[in-house]
Formats: sequence, structure tokens, C-alpha cells
Amino acid sequence: MGSLHYGDAIAPIQIEDRALAHLKVVIATKLRRNESFTLSWRHPDGDCPGRSTIWLHPSIPLRFVFEEPEAPELSRRWIEDLAHSANSSGGITLIEEHLTVSA
Repeated sequence: MGSLHYGDAIAPIQIEDRALAHLKVVIATKLRRNESFTLSWRHPDGDCPGRSTIWLHPSIPLRFVFEEPEAPELSRRWIEDLAHSANSSGGITLIEEHLTVSA
């Protein structure tokens, strides 16, 4: 389980490593362009039920911490899906990866 440390929040946001790696690509692209946006996700099982949203801004410190030492192979489709949501008025919504099953 990876974690996203944002601003001066004491507790990091826990996000599965693979999802965090994909989010990192989309978030870094938006922040490099000096764009502010929201990031929303559903709370994982075992946490209080519900969802959360944070406002991401280039001037607020951000750190991605991964449990696994090796970076996963990234899915272009998942990055595109996340980037599409990032460019909407609702900001990035952490959606699950669409896996294709071969016959």
C-alpha cells in the first residue's frame, strides 16, 4: 500500500501502489502545467465509509511513497481515463483499472 503525503496533513492518504503510480503520472503532468484541480476517491474497505476530495495546487508540497521498490508497468488506458477525468470540472476521480481479458 502506497501513501500520498499532501501539505501539512499528519496522516497520509493510503492508495494501492499500482493506482498511486498511475495517479503520479497524471498529477505530475497537471502540476507541471501549473494547473490546480481536485482528486477524489472512495475510502478503502476497513476505513470509515464514504469518499474524500482534496484540492491539489502546485505550491503545496506533495510526496508519493511506494511500498514496492520496483515501479509497475503502466497501463496507457488507465492513465488516459484518469487524465480525462482530470480535465473535467470534477477533477481526477480515482477509478479502478479496466483490465482486458484475453480469450
